[in-house]
Amino acid sequence: MSARADAATSSGVDAAAQAARRRSFAVISHPDAGKSTLTEALALHARVISEAGAVHGKAGRQGVVSDWMEMERARGISITSAALQFSYRDAVVNLLDTPGHADFSEDTYRVLSAVDSAVMLLDAAKGLEPQTLKLFDVCRHRGIPVITFINKWDRPGRDALALCDEVSERIGLTPMPLTWPVGVAGHFQGVVEAGDGSFTRYARTAGGATVAAEDRLPAQRAEAEVGADYTAAVEELELVTASGGEFDADRYLAGSATPVLFGAAVSNFGVRHLLDLLVELAPRPLPRPDVAGAPRPLEAEFSAFVFKVQTGMDPAHRDQVAFARVCSGVFERGMVVTNATTKRPFATKYAHQVFGQERSTVDTAYPGDVVGLVNATALRVGDTLYAGKPAVRFPGLPSFAPAHFAVARPADLSKAKQFRKGVEQLSSEGVVQVLTSDLRGDAAPVFAAVGPMQFEVAAHRMRHEFHSPVKLDRLPYSTVRRLGDPAQRALVDAGRSSEVLTRADGTDLALFEDDISMRVLQRRHPELALEPLVAAGD
Repeated sequence: MSARADAATSSGVDAAAQAARRRSFAVISHPDAGKSTLTEALALHARVISEAGAVHGKAGRQGVVSDWMEMERARGISITSAALQFSYRDAVVNLLDTPGHADFSEDTYRVLSAVDSAVMLLDAAKGLEPQTLKLFDVCRHRGIPVITFINKWDRPGRDALALCDEVSERIGLTPMPLTWPVGVAGHFQGVVEAGDGSFTRYARTAGGATVAAEDRLPAQRAEAEVGADYTAAVEELELVTASGGEFDADRYLAGSATPVLFGAAVSNFGVRHLLDLLVELAPRPLPRPDVAGAPRPLEAEFSAFVFKVQTGMDPAHRDQVAFARVCSGVFERGMVVTNATTKRPFATKYAHQVFGQERSTVDTAYPGDVVGLVNATALRVGDTLYAGKPAVRFPGLPSFAPAHFAVARPADLSKAKQFRKGVEQLSSEGVVQVLTSDLRGDAAPVFAAVGPMQFEVAAHRMRHEFHSPVKLDRLPYSTVRRLGDPAQRALVDAGRSSEVLTRADGTDLALFEDDISMRVLQRRHPELALEPLVAAGD
């Protein structure tokens, strides 16, 4: 065997062994369920940070480290996404933070394409909320197993049994509680563990800024010291278990059941249980199918796909970062890889792990890891990167059907160059979909968005990053279809309340004021080929 072949074999074995240690997951939730707080609590327990900060930086504490954009800090929501890697026990955990607002469903979908499991975070007072349901549907569609963490048990909320019933009835997942709260919501004392009935009692820390101290009592001692609240918790836990909720790892991995944990992320209660469960139970990276459906072996040469592109993460440098999930082989900083879309080489001289405004250089990465490739102006969302031969390409990421449209014009005509540069950048990142036509011209592109807050983000970034304030004039369209035959463009453009615009990826979209105007045109021209697009939450 040649030295090169021997090195490749060694690298492949190393990739498979390292992949087995990886746990890559995302947290999905409705806004205000505590997702950013949970992200920090996990980082705190893993000793990645020494002190957690509330989203709004209350009591003189710093803001959430994973929310870096000015709008995120001002509103207390996640708009962009971040990636955090840390070691816990003998595992390497990759936590991908996702946008929490419904208007950014498309970006969340992209992030979920890069993980192997998810934590579904529920507010104890609200249960399953609309955005949680949408994101869970994406997980189900992609076959991503889900662990449920019922948060905010330190505040008044609903009954634990009722919350489990809701999970079972509304999304068809059988709850398998591994811990159960002692004390009703708002009077949280700790949790009972399903396996042995032991009781973990928590001690509060000042503002929840540090890891909560735990005192674990055996069942008999807990019954004697805690009394009625402990007994009630044990009885409720036994009731759920006897009703089909006995833990079964295979059901979790198959997506028919969900392990359930209770806690309070802001006080760091129950977070250790969640980390332990992720390390022990969450799936390891598996071979990812290429566009032909053939799984790419973990031991194969390096390959990855780009699921997010972001500019402006470091205002001092104005660089562009492409987030890539490693699918096979070993990534080594400095290696030259091929972009399967353009067939051009890409040098990985600058590779970082990025979390909020914190960066650290990545020298090596393995399947399941996320690498931030800096100065990646040549990369787009959905691109595949690979080393060696033969070439490999993974399926692209779908663009959702936009529901809101606005014509964008520079507020200052002298900033036309900055305007064009900013529009091109926002399009490449997927902040908004950019649509053009010969009739409208390049000077007045149409921004298309899944949710209206995307327009706010686009306008904010055009003003502050590209120094070109924009005027956005809303268009009345609400129905969009893909035009199957470009030769039929004139039929749609001739309508009084419709037109065809071309997306940056070359797709022709037919826009209509409403469903009625679309159906009228179809009756007039039965030959018109209109195809549905993927809708947010499908």
